[in-house]
Amino acid sequence: MNLASYKAGNNFKTFLLVAALTGLLLAIGYVIGGAGGLVVFAAIAVVFNFVMYWFSGPMALKMSRAQQVSEAEAPELHRMVAQLAERAGVPKPGVYVTPAEQPNAFATGRNPKHAAIAVTQGIQRALSQRELEGVLAHEMAHIKNRDILIASIAAMVAGAISAIANFLQFSLFFGDDNDNPLGLIGTLATIILAPIAALIIQMAVSRQREYVADATGAELLRDPMPLADALESLQRGADAIPMRVNPSAAPLFIVNPLSAQARGGRGRGLAGLFSTHPPMEERVARLRRMAGAASLQLQTF
Repeated sequence: MNLASYKAGNNFKTFLLVAALTGLLLAIGYVIGGAGGLVVFAAIAVVFNFVMYWFSGPMALKMSRAQQVSEAEAPELHRMVAQLAERAGVPKPGVYVTPAEQPNAFATGRNPKHAAIAVTQGIQRALSQRELEGVLAHEMAHIKNRDILIASIAAMVAGAISAIANFLQFSLFFGDDNDNPLGLIGTLATIILAPIAALIIQMAVSRQREYVADATGAELLRDPMPLADALESLQRGADAIPMRVNPSAAPLFIVNPLSAQARGGRGRGLAGLFSTHPPMEERVARLRRMAGAASLQLQTF
């Protein structure tokens, strides 16, 4: 398949995963409270998504201690971001730098008009200019594809499901089981299985968006090799210098900033179901397969 078909296929998978996550939330509401419960839980999902739509960007920047830098302070960084934004057809995002020594980067913002790209101090020393461009192209792809909003929705719906499971656990110990429409077995199953299912789906959404951002970033840069080389360097940097970051913010970064132990190894096998990022070897291999084509538009995967 060509690049457009590859991206369309991954976008469709993302749609199905988000729909499945939302459906799980609504199903729990219906089982617990019937049609009325479904309406209540649908309203909860809307409220959660609205909150994340407006506040996820500033929260991510604050958690990472990112500081906005002017064009005078970082002229080359601004030049690369401006050029990529023009190619992507989106407004130039704000440019931020975090004090972390680990080489990494992330994009955030509720939409392309209110977006930001943040890079760590470490990445500016670890990568060549061309590799840094590859990383910025990946982050610009997230903005172009509105991945931050998608990830925020997935995170909040999964969080709502976990909160419901915690409520059911509380009611199981302190409430009246006779009034519980799920019964003891149903309640236990919901408490245990629903949060696990929600987390698996949320992580699958994150992995799909990383693949699409890699492909879109290579398309914006018109060369997949700088990003492929950069990813390998970033993975080595993340292994050598783990970053202390809230696990809920880890999916934002181009490579998982947590230690190998915290992120569950390399993300293969059963642990891969709970990984925020695709296996690095697979990401790099897909990009390198693109490099053999004369045009990214004709490249097959």
